[in-house]
Order: sequence, then C-alpha cells, then structure tokens
Amino acid sequence: MSKLSYRVSYYVLYAMFAIILIVLGIFYFGGQMATPLVPDMSNPAQTDALLYLMYVLFGVAVAATVVAAVFQFGTALKDNPMGAVKSLLGLILLVAVLVVSWVLGSSDTLSIPGYEGTDNVPFWLKLTDMFLYSIYFLFAVTVLAIIGSSIKKKLS
Repeated sequence: MSKLSYRVSYYVLYAMFAIILIVLGIFYFGGQMATPLVPDMSNPAQTDALLYLMYVLFGVAVAATVVAAVFQFGTALKDNPMGAVKSLLGLILLVAVLVVSWVLGSSDTLSIPGYEGTDNVPFWLKLTDMFLYSIYFLFAVTVLAIIGSSIKKKLS
C-alpha cells in the first residue's frame, strides 16, 4: 500500500513541477502588455495565469493541511484522547493571533493615485493588515523558538 501511495505522490509531484514550469514559461516568454499610464513599465501579458496557478497551489496546500490535521487528530483521539485535545492548542492560538491582528488592522482607505479599483475598502485593508501582522508575529515566534532551542541544546 505504501508503495502505491509513494508512486502516486511521485507522479503528482512531477506533474505539478511540469505545470509550474509551463506556466512560468508562458509568463516569462508570453509577451508584454501595453500599460497606458506608465509606458516604460514591464507588464507580462500572462500574469493572470501565474496568479491563478498560485491560487490553486495555495488552495491545494490548505486543503491537504486540513485533511492531514483532521486525519491525525482522529487517529490521536483513538490512541491518546488527552494528547489529541492538547494538539488543538496550536490551532486555538493561531485563531487568537488572527483575531488580534484583525483588530489591530487599519480600515482607513488609502490614497492611491491612478487607482480606480474597488478593493480599497475597509474589509480588504483590515484583511491585508491581519495577514501582515500575523506573518510578523509568527516569524518572530519562529526566530525565538530557534534561539530558545539552541540555548536549551547547549545547556543540556
């Protein structure tokens, strides 16, 4: 069974590599789009294809993470119920970080010369700030964990 799953994951990995290389080739060699506001600016014509690929890859990564976490939680719940409940602590802390960073986010609209789009609204501005603050916080926690584990390893 594990040999079958290894083979499937092997082929899926190389299929994803092929798709990524094709889309990157289309992006880099697909020509340029005219930009009326700034004529000297480089604007690849196939930017949408690259963005959609990134959305799909992000969605696949999130779905795989959620499925794996649910499967692992279900397995741990049978073997060690208390340990399974403790494993939810990380998820609860992540949700708390997201809520706090949402509250800290600014909803003031931005003054962007030449922008006529509809995304300069409080919801998207707060969401962007939430992601940025969460990334900063999680990066700081990661650096502190690396330093702390190094110190602990030296002391042991």
